[in-house]
Amino acid sequence: MISIDRPTADLGDVRVTNRAVVLRHVRRHAPCSRADVAAHTGLNKATVSSLVGELIEHGLLRETGLTENRVGRPATMLVLDGARYVGLGLRVGADELVAVAAGLGGDPVLTWRRAFPAATAGPEETVKALAALTRRAVTRVTGAERTVLGLTVGVPGLVDAAGDVPAAPALGWRGVPLAAALRRALRDPGFPVTVDSEANLAVLAEQRHGPYAGTADLVHLTGGPVIGGGLISGGRLLRGGRGFAGDVGHLPLAADGPPCACGRRGCLTALLGVDAVIGRLLPDAGPVTDHLPEIERIQALARAGDEPARTGLTEIGRLLGQAVSVLAGLLDPDVVVVGGHLAALAPWLLPAAHAELAARAPVPPGVRLEASTLGSAAGALGGATAALATVEAGRLPAG
Repeated sequence: MISIDRPTADLGDVRVTNRAVVLRHVRRHAPCSRADVAAHTGLNKATVSSLVGELIEHGLLRETGLTENRVGRPATMLVLDGARYVGLGLRVGADELVAVAAGLGGDPVLTWRRAFPAATAGPEETVKALAALTRRAVTRVTGAERTVLGLTVGVPGLVDAAGDVPAAPALGWRGVPLAAALRRALRDPGFPVTVDSEANLAVLAEQRHGPYAGTADLVHLTGGPVIGGGLISGGRLLRGGRGFAGDVGHLPLAADGPPCACGRRGCLTALLGVDAVIGRLLPDAGPVTDHLPEIERIQALARAGDEPARTGLTEIGRLLGQAVSVLAGLLDPDVVVVGGHLAALAPWLLPAAHAELAARAPVPPGVRLEASTLGSAAGALGGATAALATVEAGRLPAG
């Protein structure tokens, strides 16, 4: 709640802030009553009643009809609604595009995956494909009488505040003004279009919707051709001075390791990236344009007890534990979550990673290392969540 000791504050801004406080409390504690909201936020009951009425009118909260088990008059309980509105998130992978539309509660309205060789198609063709996927998703959403409030696209690379992509090595991109190009392709869609790094959006999805939702200090390591890191510190996304925090793919782990595209050896990406993992465990695979079938081959070999596959996975797991121990020393997170192919191979990677991490932890019990349960849609789900940020900050949807 905003301080009342600032008489020059705009009352409209105070109301916006307090709306956000109410929405945040209901999201975290639903079902809850108006009295609960007032008691736990410090807002007075009249203010809460007015704000809740406004949020119900705009379709952001709804009454469930449930009542508290308490002495006295039963209380009507509140939950998030948002059925009228969705955020749209897209994820650009080296070999796929993923789209998710989700409401305030995070339940996906739609989830689509389309195989697409973004790494070889180039930025112009990728923008055309993103625009086509967006139009298709908007048609589906509006046909269900919902309104898209925003679109956020996740890219496996560096993204600045303007939505430009200075570098995305996994896609072979440099200096791509993605947000501006997509807005032009969509011809002013009527909602904001923004771009962020896939890692940032994935950790946002984990912190909001994953098993460790609400964790104040959380790291998500993306799987893919390049390893990226999304960092939540003190409950806030850690972006750094230029917005490039979390670019962990070139963290050096082994001076005598395999060569990396950056010109050095033994980088995290060169050891744990999906191409490195496939190349090590499936030497007959050749050039790979769709990673999913190859990861499924590795899973099948591991389940069948194939000794070379299991030995290789154990060594890769050990390297993962080593990398996480470095991140733990720098950031002191409560949980590190791995996604992408690292999550898909987690049953065989994590035992060795846990052992390595425990051996290196200076103070037990140390950081928890877990596999994401959100799948390849994590970045897109985070994009959908980010697209709803204006509403979650207390601004009412137009109309």
